[in-house]
Amino acid sequence: MRVICRQNPAPLARTDGVSFSLFAAPEQQGVGRVGATIPRELRRVGAYPSTLAWDFLALSLSVAAADSGCLRSQSPDGWTRHIQLEVAVREPEVWNARARSLDTALRFLTGDIWELTFVPGGMAPPRVRRYTRKRLDGDCACLLSGGVDSLVGAIDAVALGNRPVLVSQTSQGDAERQRRFAKRLGENISHLQLNHDASPPGEAERSQRSRSIVFIAYGVLASSVLPLYRRGEVVELLIPENGFISLNIPLTPFRLGTLSTRTTHPLFIRQMQNILDALGLNVRLSNPYQFKTKGEMLDECQDQSVLRELAFHSTSCGRFMRFGYQHCGRCVPCLVRRSAFLKWGNGDGTDYRYHDLSIEDSQHRDFDDVRSAVFAALSVEQLGVEDWAGDTLNQVRLGDPVPYTDLAERGMDELRTFLDDVGAI
Repeated sequence: MRVICRQNPAPLARTDGVSFSLFAAPEQQGVGRVGATIPRELRRVGAYPSTLAWDFLALSLSVAAADSGCLRSQSPDGWTRHIQLEVAVREPEVWNARARSLDTALRFLTGDIWELTFVPGGMAPPRVRRYTRKRLDGDCACLLSGGVDSLVGAIDAVALGNRPVLVSQTSQGDAERQRRFAKRLGENISHLQLNHDASPPGEAERSQRSRSIVFIAYGVLASSVLPLYRRGEVVELLIPENGFISLNIPLTPFRLGTLSTRTTHPLFIRQMQNILDALGLNVRLSNPYQFKTKGEMLDECQDQSVLRELAFHSTSCGRFMRFGYQHCGRCVPCLVRRSAFLKWGNGDGTDYRYHDLSIEDSQHRDFDDVRSAVFAALSVEQLGVEDWAGDTLNQVRLGDPVPYTDLAERGMDELRTFLDDVGAI
């Protein structure tokens, strides 16, 4: 499908593709929107990003728009889409030189075939007002989603003496939580909240596998306005997520890898770092927890007092909005969360819709994610972690597979212990 992203484009016939107004509300019917509120928000906080960082955000928002506007159900196999994306940027020649590398990274991230083309006419970065009450400041940047992993990452960064700019994608039910976390970590901690608000003119695709490139782009943009960056120094962008989830190992042979998110998979992070380096964007992507399970992250958090205060207010559920902003307790992210809290040993004050997974019905023990987790735990017990994980731990993608294999085994141990504890096995 053809997708066009630029400021106020003309609508396309649905059979021809879909167009999105980038960084501005659409002026015509039949046009989607993405990032319309972002320029205003950046002006409000006095953030004037570099042109390359701004173009990277334009690209990332356009990817999110295309992901939302192209229905997987209309693809030949019901999943893999062929997306021809045209993005208006300030420096198209720079981006066209990296288009094929970006195509490859996006194909790994979303499982689709991408063809990126960059054209002139992109909106200029927002200009800073002469007098701005509050500006972003810090010595690094850290993504803060409202989940427990990013909470641990932010707590650790502050406890270790850093002053991170916290960067968030707001979503319904999370914005206030993010603000609460940021404020608790320090009154002088800068916090940037943005919303891509990708909205196609027709039905929206729900799978949304591209969101991590938007989060990274927010972090790169925030990094590019810091004094460190302006002085030519490299700024660290922390992307905190437990390594077990980041490996994206299918629980069963029937659950394809891209049916789960590859948000922080080490291969994708490496691909994005190579692209940033080639562009001369002095930002270093870092996941300090690449070789930690979620339970280990909780155990080793540098400020246990703050963590105990905030951890149960974090979100993990893949169906949080669907259940009225309540954790379901049975999806894979919830199962990993519950396993981690059990290992941590400080109780679990989270309110789960489906708490008792020993109940023998389709809503509890026989729910697909629970059954898949049980299958995976038993497979590891019978076959070993390497046979269960299969090609996902291959050396070409990861380099030395040994630390990743050890990580996968510890992650499955946490999950198995929890499933035993609640009577799901």
